[in-house]
Amino acid sequence: MHMSESSMMMMGSKLKLEQLSTNSTGVGAKFRWYGKIIGMTMDFSETVTKWQSPKIKEWDTVGEAKIIIMSWYRMWFEIAPYENKTLAKISISYLPPNEWVYKILYFFFANWYCNWCLNNMLNDTKKNI
Repeated sequence: MHMSESSMMMMGSKLKLEQLSTNSTGVGAKFRWYGKIIGMTMDFSETVTKWQSPKIKEWDTVGEAKIIIMSWYRMWFEIAPYENKTLAKISISYLPPNEWVYKILYFFFANWYCNWCLNNMLNDTKKNI
């Protein structure tokens, strides 16, 4: 949700989301994110690789990914009951971009951006549980 909303971390930009598969949930669901952030093109697709609704979801980029601070990522989350509450676990694995200019941005901003992204996902999850 946070990539489709204008924010300071997205430099006031937002990405558009396009569903590429016939199914919007479950293994094989595929989506494309695209747009520009401070004039730089973002265009990448991701597919769901693991799904156990409503507990577990894993997805990663497929094909060529035009992402400013990384060349590929895999995200994963799990929610489970825990002492009359809900425990949420979330992670991201990613690789640096190939272009040297983007590697500089990766060095300075990748960890910061990924932490922001994960925190937004946790907050979005809290709103929807």
